[in-house]
Order: sequence, then C-alpha cells, then structure tokens
Amino acid sequence: MRGPAAREDRGRGRQPALRPDPAGLRLPLRAAVIKGPRRIRAFGLRTRLLLAFLLVAAVSAGTTAALTYREARNALLETAQDTAVTSFRDHVQQTSFALPLRGGDSLEEVLRDIARKGKPHPWVVFAEYGSLRASSGENPESTVITPELRRTALANPHGSFERVVKDGVPYLTIAMPMVFKTSPDSLLPSGLVLYAVMPMNDEQINVDALLMAARDGALPGLAIALIPGLIASRSVLRPVRELRHAARNMGSGRLDTRIRVRGSDELADLARTFNESAGQLERSVQELREAGERARRFASDVSHELRTPLAGMLAVTEVLDEEADRLDADTARAVRLVSAETGKLAVLVEDLMEISRFDARAAELNTDEVDVAEAIRKTLQSRHWTDDRIRADLPDDIRARLDPRRFDLVIANLVGNALRHGRAPVTVGLRTAARPDGPPVLITEVTDSGPGIRPEALPHIFDRFYKADAARTRSAGSGLGLAITLENVKLHGGTIRAGNLPGGGAVFTVEIPLHAEEAGT
Repeated sequence: MRGPAAREDRGRGRQPALRPDPAGLRLPLRAAVIKGPRRIRAFGLRTRLLLAFLLVAAVSAGTTAALTYREARNALLETAQDTAVTSFRDHVQQTSFALPLRGGDSLEEVLRDIARKGKPHPWVVFAEYGSLRASSGENPESTVITPELRRTALANPHGSFERVVKDGVPYLTIAMPMVFKTSPDSLLPSGLVLYAVMPMNDEQINVDALLMAARDGALPGLAIALIPGLIASRSVLRPVRELRHAARNMGSGRLDTRIRVRGSDELADLARTFNESAGQLERSVQELREAGERARRFASDVSHELRTPLAGMLAVTEVLDEEADRLDADTARAVRLVSAETGKLAVLVEDLMEISRFDARAAELNTDEVDVAEAIRKTLQSRHWTDDRIRADLPDDIRARLDPRRFDLVIANLVGNALRHGRAPVTVGLRTAARPDGPPVLITEVTDSGPGIRPEALPHIFDRFYKADAARTRSAGSGLGLAITLENVKLHGGTIRAGNLPGGGAVFTVEIPLHAEEAGT
C-alpha cells in the first residue's frame, strides 16, 4: 500500500487471454512443518524424572539410615554408660563402709582395689580430697576430668557423669562423692570424691560399625530404587512420546491422528483432551477447506463466464471511444466512463483468473535465457513509460533464466503501482549478488519518491484486496496486482519485500536466482 490511501495494483499491458483451468481447483490443506536439527537434550524429561526419583530415594534412605544410626548409637552408649555408672556407684558405696582406712591401707590401695573390682571395665580411678590427689593407675589421665564435672560432683551427692573426647579417643568420666548416711533421708558429704575414667574404644568401634552398616545398606537401596525409577519414567514418558508423535503428524497434515487413552489419570485426561481438540480442528479445517474450494471455484467460474460477454463489451466500447468526439459533451463523457469501467472489469476478471491458477497450483514456469536489462526496457516501452517519470539503472550483459511473460508482469506491476500510489520519478535498478549459502541472485529494485508505506500497512502489503485507507473503496486497479506479483516471484524461487527509504519513498526489492530452474521452483 502506498501513502495515506495506498492500495496495491499492477500495471497493465496484458498478454493474450488466459484459458480457464478446471483441473487445478483442488488445493489440499497441508500445514508447513519446519524441521530443524534434532537437539540432544542432556537433561531431558526422562533424566529429570530419574534424578528426582533417585533424589527422593536418597533422601529417604539417608534419613532412615541417619535416624537408625542415631537411635542405635544412643542406645549403645547409654547402655554402656548406665552399666558403668551403676557398677561404679556400687563399688563406691561398698568402699564407703570401710572408711576410715584400716591398718596400713593407703588411699592408693583402696582406689586400686575399686579399679580391680570394676573389671571387665578398664577403669582408672582417681580420688580427690581437698588438695590430696591419688590415682589407681601408673599413668594418671586426670586431664579428661573437666572443671564442670568437678563442680557438679561437689554439688550433687548422687554423682554425675559426662562423655569427653581427648586426642580423638572417647572417654566416659564418672564423678561419685563419698557421703555418710546420717539418717534414711540425710546424707553428709565427706569431702572425698572418686572419679572413674573409662576409655570407650570398644563402644566407638561398635558405633563406627553401625555407621558403616547404615552406609552400606543405603547404597544398594539406591541402586535398587533405580529399577522402579526407570519403570515409572517409562510409564510417564510413553504418553508424552505419543503426544509428540501425534502433534508432529497433525503438523504434517494428518488431522485424523488420535492418541490411545489408557487409564483414568491426568495423562489419560490429557490424551482425551487432545483427541477432542484434534476432532474439532479436523472438522473446522474440513469446513474451511470446503469453503475455500467453493470460493475458488466460484471465482474461477465467474471470471471465466464473464470473459465472453466482456469481450463483446470491449469491442463495442472501442467503437464508441472512436465515435466519442462526434457526440455531444454529456454523451461523450458517459461513453468514456462506460469504456473505462468496462476496462477495469476486464482487468479484474483476468486478475481473478490468474490468481485462481496460483491457488490451484496450476501455474507453470516457462523459462528462457533472457537479457534482463533488455526485457525491462521492453516492459517500459510497451506501456509507454519512457518519459522523465521513469529512471532506469540497467547494466547490460546480465543474463538470467526467467519466464519472460511472468517477469514482465512483475516489473509492470511494481512500476505501475509506484506511479499510481507513489510519486515520480520512479527508479528501476538492476544488479546481481552472490550468496554464500546459495546460487547467485538477480536483484531488481523499484523505488519511488512518494511518502512511503505506512508502518501498519507493511505486513499486509501483499494481501489480496487489502486497502490501507478503508474510506477509499475504489481505485484504478483490481487490488490483486501485488499478490500476483508475489506469486510470480515465488514461482521463480525468489523473494520480494517492501520497505521505505530513509529519506522517504517506498522500495520494492525482488531477488530471483539467476537460474530459476536450478532453484527448485
């Protein structure tokens, strides 16, 4: 569309009348499927499902193993310390009846006796009475007795204990004060406190064994969990793969594609929804196909039937045009109006027949080796576009394999459209260009000096009967010129695009392979 009231049209200068083509009125509806390279997804749905399943299994196994380990460890350590505390308390109570010391017994000997009675526990017993210190072992390990335990022992006549790790070795330290029972409910501290230090190496070994067992049990569990994970992912992905395959089939035009419904879960609901949507789409497309078929047949039949009476009308109007100068002014004006409108009707009929051929895929390309610059000059001369309104930049010696008739229509449509809806001068340029990813192309540009194409009209510039100005219901052309131009360019395997120049004015650029037949048209 050109300018405020732009509308596409094509130049005149027709070839001999086109024959109707009833064989090409069927147009199967097929969707274009763009197939690109299939990407390898490192983290596809199957991988994510397996990872999620394994993560859940790992969390479950780890949580279960950690809880089991904690409970077993606590039970093991509590059993060991309860036994040790009870045993040591009993020995201390038995020792309390022997106080004060008899004969030559020394405090060290009493402590050693308590340590011997504590077997099989490898106790080392310490005694503290004020500043007096004594030990049952040759290598005292009193450093594991913390100040907190000493303070607790002096405050609690029933004793206390704690677990301490020293140089990586776990110890159980027990503090038991010596008391005198003055009455059933009264205890009198003697000031003597006995400490038992027991290494817990055996218990630590058992705890480490529990940890190893929990770990060794969790790893096979994860391996076993992989099997139901594979089965689950397969059951989930099967409907997804079927849906993808069905969508691809529908994209290629097989609208009767359906998915088998299994079960009653969400995936089954998805399959049913897809089938219902596919059925509705198939019915809608069938209705559109039939409507389009009827519309194409109607346009073709009407245009064909109108050609015969129009031929007679054109002959009569030509005679009337010749006699118009001899008639009075009003009659002459009416005669010329009838002649002009009859010509427009004839153009519209031939345009409809031409576009019907493209719709029916019946248009053929009859190529020949031509001098492109000379072909464009003939197009301009045959339409009397040789005045100063047209500027031609046509280098010689550019030859291409084209359909001369269709290329003539392309140039005529673009130049005529520029003259009607743009502003003179109109420039026709010609050049060739190499393409790194394809054959060399012939580039033809038609520019004008008008206001250009409005931005909202650019996406619809090649639509049939499109008008940029809805208030303009009539124009000099049929409204099919640029649509026919697009089809002719595509038939050559080329492209056409419209745009605006930076300084104003519209530009149409046509790119056609220099050898149209080699372009796979």
